[in-house]
Amino acid sequence: MNARVRGNPLVKLLAWSLALAVIALPIVGALNGWFVSDRWPFRQLRIDASFERVNAEQVRAAIAPRLEGGFFGVDLDAIRAAIEQIPWVERAEVRRRWPDTFEVQVRERSAAAVWSDGRLIDSAGELFAVPGNTVPEGLPRLSGPETRVADALAFQRSANAAMQGTGMALAELALSARGSWTVLTASGATLVLGREQASERLTRFLDAMRQIDGSAGLVLLRADLRYANGFAVQWQQTEPPIEPPIEAPIAPPIAPPIPVPAPQA
Repeated sequence: MNARVRGNPLVKLLAWSLALAVIALPIVGALNGWFVSDRWPFRQLRIDASFERVNAEQVRAAIAPRLEGGFFGVDLDAIRAAIEQIPWVERAEVRRRWPDTFEVQVRERSAAAVWSDGRLIDSAGELFAVPGNTVPEGLPRLSGPETRVADALAFQRSANAAMQGTGMALAELALSARGSWTVLTASGATLVLGREQASERLTRFLDAMRQIDGSAGLVLLRADLRYANGFAVQWQQTEPPIEPPIEAPIAPPIAPPIPVPAPQA
C-alpha cells in the first residue's frame, strides 16, 4: 500500500470501523446470549407473591420457556409481559441476580365489583377478565358506559358508606347513557336517583329512612328521589305471623256411676 492510499481519509475510516466491529461483536454477542447462553444458565428461581388468586405453577409456566437465553441473553421485558398476562396479576417486576438467580415479584389484583359484561373492576377502577370459576361471590354489580367505570365504582363506594346504619346495602348500581343513577339494594328495593345531585338525594333519603319506625311492618319496594322537597315511596305491608291455635286441655272422660246393690229384705 503506497503512502497515498494510507493517507486516504476514507481508508482510515473503513479501517477504524472494522476494528471497532471486531471489538464490539463479542461484547454484543455476550450481552444477547449468542455465545454464552449455555455457559451461564439460571439455576434458581425466586418468586415473591401472596398467592391468593395466582399460584406458583402459573408463574413458572410463564417464565420457564423464556429463561433459555441464560443470564446475559434473557429478555426481561418479554418475561414481565408474559407474567402480567396471567389472570389476577396486576403487575410483575423481574430482575437477574448474579450469577444464576432469577427473581420475580408479583402483585395481584383486588376485585372491588363486577361489571355488566362479567369482567371485574379492580380497586383502581380498571376492568380485567378472569375465568368465571374464580370470580369472588358477594361483589356488587355495576353497569353503564365503559368510559364511566371509575365513576360508577366511586359512586358505589360513597353510597355504601352512606348506607351504614340503615340496614340497607347496595347490591347493584346502574348508570344510564344519559347519566341517571339507579340503585338496587340487597333487600330488593329500587332507588331512582336521577342525574343531578344524586349523592345529595341519596343522603337526604337515608336520613329520612332513619326516622321511620322499623316496627311498623313496612318493606320498602321503590323510592323515586327525583323531587326537590320529598320522595315518591312504594311500601309493602308485611303479613303478620300466623299464630298457631291455642289447644285447650282435654278433660278425661267421666267414669260411669257404679251401681249400688239394693238392700236385702
